[in-house]
Amino acid sequence: AVLGMAGAAALQAQVYSVNAVGYINVEAVAGFNLLANQLIATDATVPTLMAGVPEGSIVFKYSEETSYEINILDFGEWGIPTMTLNPGEGFWLQLPPGAPATTITFVGEVPQGSLSTELDAGFNLVSSQVPQAGLVTTDLGLPAEDGDIVFTYSESADPKYGIATYDFGAWDPAEPMVGVGEGFWVQKISAATWDRDFSVN
Repeated sequence: AVLGMAGAAALQAQVYSVNAVGYINVEAVAGFNLLANQLIATDATVPTLMAGVPEGSIVFKYSEETSYEINILDFGEWGIPTMTLNPGEGFWLQLPPGAPATTITFVGEVPQGSLSTELDAGFNLVSSQVPQAGLVTTDLGLPAEDGDIVFTYSESADPKYGIATYDFGAWDPAEPMVGVGEGFWVQKISAATWDRDFSVN
């Protein structure tokens, strides 16, 4: 009877959710990994998001004002347990030498609506707020002006950094592509806001 009443009440109110909940798996290898959490997590602190990484792992979080915050997993405890990793931020995860490949799983809601990421003049370690692979400007809407530079990174690539400069209204040598769960650097000539309207519907 209680279930029936609850069902009838829900039908009368036409209650529904527009939230899209999912997960992202990214594989981290020994050495440096340039990653991003692109889901709104219930708990976005490093101890929760990085559960399962090996002892000696290090998270580096960057801002133009403070440079790097360095968070080390030592004796099973993170040095900065309150550090958060949110959509729009990129971060480095360094796994110790010889560490096996480790799958990092991010769980949470897909960001939707009007999304904004502030970009400082100078270096920014960022990601798309939306968990979507694509070309940084064409698909993901990153604002670009002549002189901007994007740096992507892969531990297994040679060279490890991919570098593209926006010049005369186009990316040279080619527009950068980033994957889901991937962070990247953008060096901006002037401050800007990376705006995007996104819906899963």
